[in-house]
Amino acid sequence: MASTQDKVIISCAVTGSVHTPSMSEHLPLTPDQIAEQAIEAAEAGAAILHLHARDPVDGRPSADPKVFDQFVPRIKAATDAVINITTGGSTRMTLAERLAYPLQAKPEMCSLNMGSMNFSIHTAARRIAEWKHDWEQPYVEGMEDLIFRNTFRDIKHILQVLGEDCGTRFEFECYDVGHLYNLAHFVDEGLVKGPLFIQSIYGILGGLGPDPENLVTMRATADRLFGRDGYRFSILGAGRHQMPLLTMGAVMGGNVRVGLEDSLYLARGQLAKSCAEQVRKIRRILEELSLEIASPDEARAMLGLKGKDAVAF
Repeated sequence: MASTQDKVIISCAVTGSVHTPSMSEHLPLTPDQIAEQAIEAAEAGAAILHLHARDPVDGRPSADPKVFDQFVPRIKAATDAVINITTGGSTRMTLAERLAYPLQAKPEMCSLNMGSMNFSIHTAARRIAEWKHDWEQPYVEGMEDLIFRNTFRDIKHILQVLGEDCGTRFEFECYDVGHLYNLAHFVDEGLVKGPLFIQSIYGILGGLGPDPENLVTMRATADRLFGRDGYRFSILGAGRHQMPLLTMGAVMGGNVRVGLEDSLYLARGQLAKSCAEQVRKIRRILEELSLEIASPDEARAMLGLKGKDAVAF
């Protein structure tokens, strides 16, 4: 049997803030839908649940703590999964809005984008013939002229108020090689201590492309900066690149992330009906490769988390 260190952590990003209701009828939007899909994903094998909130009326991204409160405690009560709250929110939210619920909840884990960047799916608007809500088309097309902001001062603030003050650890989202060097800067400054959980991301316009060579480059750079024993590596492949890149990354010793935030599809031309479908698919692939799946408590041990009972919700 493989040791705990050899097991693969499956993360599931349930809804995100990028896709809109017109892109898939299966995208969870209401608190009930988000809770149900998150709980099912955990039951399917996801050790970590990465959570955003949506306006229950029209599905637009929301930072309102009152909306989060309608599903996060319910997920905690129903699963043992690690709850990971976004600090990214959306490109249209202020830093204060993005931190409002994490500072209230003090979760075991939060996501943290490691730099400012262009981040866009504006070309996806060309494929939508009919929009369900008036906000969607300008939202998607408007990404062409927006920047996701996370300056060094923003990141330092998040590390201090959530990391130092709340004991929250981070899923460090790295969309490019430079983001690894940004993370190394904060390690050198003493604001980040291992074990690091690095989420390497491929296939987002504005970040690294989905070429397999880029995965190798990110892995080798992380090894050089942090040492193989100093971090946990994870792979996020956007859209149709999800399963191939995750499989390659797992073979290289990495962990994996699925979910309807990252891809709306299960296979070519086939929309995923739930996040759990993607969890079950990647789990099946990993187990066919003789890789074992980490439980939530094993993931906590691997990542040095404070534990489910130490959170505020």
